[in-house]
Parts: sequence; C-alpha cells; structure tokens
Amino acid sequence: MAQWDALVDAALARLEARSLLRATRPIALAPPPAAPRTFAGPGPWDRAAVEIRLDRDTLQPMAGGSAQEEELDGNLILFSGNDYMGLSSHPAVREAAVKAAQDYGMGPRGSALICGYTTYHKLVEEALAELKKKEDCLLCPTGFSANMAVMTALGSISSLLAAGRKPAEDERIAIFSDELNHASIIDGIRLLERQQEASVFVYKHCDMFHLDFLLLFSMDGDFAPLPELAKLRRKYGFLLVIDDAHGTLVCGENGGGAAELFECEKDIDIGVGTLSKAAGCHGGFVTCSTRWKKLIQSRGRSFIFSTALPVPVVASVHAALYVSRKERWRRSVIWRNVQYFASLTKLEITSPIISIVVGSEEAALRAGRHLLRSGFHVTPIRPPTVPPNSCRLRITLSASHSTDDVKRLVDAITPWLPINDVEQSYAAASKL
Repeated sequence: MAQWDALVDAALARLEARSLLRATRPIALAPPPAAPRTFAGPGPWDRAAVEIRLDRDTLQPMAGGSAQEEELDGNLILFSGNDYMGLSSHPAVREAAVKAAQDYGMGPRGSALICGYTTYHKLVEEALAELKKKEDCLLCPTGFSANMAVMTALGSISSLLAAGRKPAEDERIAIFSDELNHASIIDGIRLLERQQEASVFVYKHCDMFHLDFLLLFSMDGDFAPLPELAKLRRKYGFLLVIDDAHGTLVCGENGGGAAELFECEKDIDIGVGTLSKAAGCHGGFVTCSTRWKKLIQSRGRSFIFSTALPVPVVASVHAALYVSRKERWRRSVIWRNVQYFASLTKLEITSPIISIVVGSEEAALRAGRHLLRSGFHVTPIRPPTVPPNSCRLRITLSASHSTDDVKRLVDAITPWLPINDVEQSYAAASKL
C-alpha cells in the first residue's frame, strides 16, 4: 500500500543517511546436488517421525509412579509434535543434511550480516518467497526471532522519522493484536510499548466487530478469519501481518498456508513462519517486499544479533520444501486423518491441532497418565500456558500417523471427550 511504502522508504532513507542500512552478502558454496528423491507414498522412514521411546527414569514420574509403569516398555506413538508433514525423517532431508555437513561442517559461524549467510540461505529464501507469493524473504534463526524482528522493525519507523527524539503519541505505530497471539508477538509488542514506539490495541480473539470498532489469533487450532481481516485492511489501509506457523506447507493446494487456502495472498503484507513444524527442520522466516526486508534486516535486533542457521540445517530445509512440492499426497493424508478423527469422535474439528478441554490440572494429568499407559505421548497443557480450569489435551495429527494410530488414540481418549466443550477451529498463531 502506498502510504506504508512511503513510510518505509522514508525510514530507509534515514538509515542510509546515517550509514545504518544493512545487507546480506552470501558466501558462495557449491549448489546442492541433483533434485532430492521423492516417493509416491509413505515409507518405513515415516514411522520414525511418530514412533518414540522413553527410558524408565523419564517414564516413571510421567506415569505417576504407579506400579503399572512396570508393564510399560517405553515405546509410544507421538501425538504431541508439530511435524505435520512427517518430513523430519524423510530420506531426502536426512541426505541433504549429511551431504552439507560432510562438505562444509556447520558452515561459517556468525550472524547473517557478518559471515553466516551463504548461497544455501539465499536458495531457501527464494523458495519461500515463491511459495508465499511474495517479492522477498528473510531467513531467521527461529520463528520467535522472526516475529521479534518484524515487531522491532515496525516500531523503528516511528523512532527514525521522529529524528532523534521520542515519537509523540500520534506519531507512533498503532498495532492491533489478537488477544491469543503467540508469545513472540506479545513480547515484541511489549518491547515497543516500553520504548514508546507503538500504541497497542488488543482485540477479542477472532472478533472482527471488535477490531472494526477499535479501528474507527494457537493453542486450540482455529483459523484466523483472514477473509474478514483482508476486507478490513482494504477498508482502513492498515498493514496486515500474519504468523502462519502452523499453516505453512499444511494448508492450500501448494502448501502456501492459510492465505492460499482462503485465497487472500495478495492481501498479506508481511508473513511470518517457522521451519520447525511442517518443514520438519529448524528456523524461521519473514516473507515481504524487498523494501520491508531491507528495514527488518537493518533494525530487527533478533535477526541482526543472532548467529545464522547452520548450513546443514538450511540444506535440509531446501530439501524439505522440494519434497513438499512433489509429495502432495502428504497434505491429503493429514486432512484424511483429520476427517477420520472427526468421524470417530463426532467432533467438528477443522485442523490437525485438536484441543480436548478436561478442566482441572488433576484431570489433565490423570488423562495424560492414562494415555501413556495406552501407548501414546500426549502432553497435558496446564497453566500458565492456558487459564486455570481450562487444562487440555493438545493432540496433533500428521501424515506419518496411520488410520490405526488414530483409531487406537480415539479409543484411549474416549472417557475425556467432551460433548460440547471443544474449541474446534485453527489458530494461525498458536501458543505452542
């Protein structure tokens, strides 16, 4: 949008005048080998993403110290991870990491602006920009640091344009934030408030009427109302920033995320995501215009002062993105498992993240122990992550789960299935 472009351009001009405009300069590495191997269906490697083992010292306190743990061998099916596509154990991802480590070790160790940025990092940025249909991308050490970098860059506009003084209240960036946004967004906003660079307005979760009023998204697996947000953006001209941590690679025909699913990619100004969930690897990213990238990499302190991702990790991400494009069946399996879980439980769930609210901490721990004894790893979520008396079982489904896994899990959780008290939609900005 023109007014935001003008603000960013003015901020960039101030940075350039003070010789503070920063840019990455890639260290050249040999390009990755030939295209990774892909497959037409699941392989034995997929089970490695969900079959785990706990030793006795770990299992005993989790199982409540009961004599029943004597009957457990520690082998569990993981239903609490975020590896939705099952890519963490894919042969192509493993081979890419091994090959890069053999060739380069961990790669240059330093921040991206010093020496840590390589042609591998650049390849991944280009692939993510294409996936998200954005002009550019900035690769970050984590999703948390990506959100923090965006927030601090936003606030810096006020300070830069105030020219050496604290911005007046009417000169500060106004931020409108969903009350259930991720901790990384909240921490970034709090920092801006302390620095007097932003005025913050928190609206009720997914309540577009409340947001509309203020202008005149987690744990529970619900979608942010992106079409409605896009309409309000066009109405008021605000900058729309979304954290699509759980939607990237999972939603949309091409895995472009929630914005692709709701056909509003053009309405997203800045997208934040993670590479530690559906990509099965590690890291975070920001997709945006090139002007916004210049500002974020020049003022986003969590990016500037963090060591860049190791080359083997970046190589594995590059392979995971390729596999995601080629093995589209993985997305189909995820959503088939979602539908199967819904048919068995009669719950209206719409995403691979399912929250079963059980109430008290005692009830949640009891349910968690029962699931351990039944052979499942499902972590009870308790305060302070969720409010008191709203403890829950947070279940995540993946492409690596079989229908038999899902059926046995539903059999085990049946005593805790609520009739009406389930939060059933998807959180683009989850608390975990």
